[in-house]
Amino acid sequence: MKKSYVYFMTNKNNTVIYIGVTSDLIKRIYQHKTKTYGGFTSKYNCNKLVYFEEFSDINEAIIREKQIKSGNRKKKENLINSENNEWKDLSDGWLFDYS
Repeated sequence: MKKSYVYFMTNKNNTVIYIGVTSDLIKRIYQHKTKTYGGFTSKYNCNKLVYFEEFSDINEAIIREKQIKSGNRKKKENLINSENNEWKDLSDGWLFDYS
């Protein structure tokens, strides 16, 4: 069964939090980092993966994404801090083909 993910991206100063959902986390993070698609993350230079949750069903991931998005920034920061209190890029060390 294909896994799905809810993930948070931020910029280098951690001033913006983007929340997304995907069924291919590595590919999607690569797209954000290379600005393959214009949009929010490209405009605000969100290229650090700071949090993600894994799901076995895309519908569960979508429900969770909506739940998280409905919360305030402090709740989002608390989620990040619970797993990654230094807000490090969790995708560091992943192999991306930038060619």
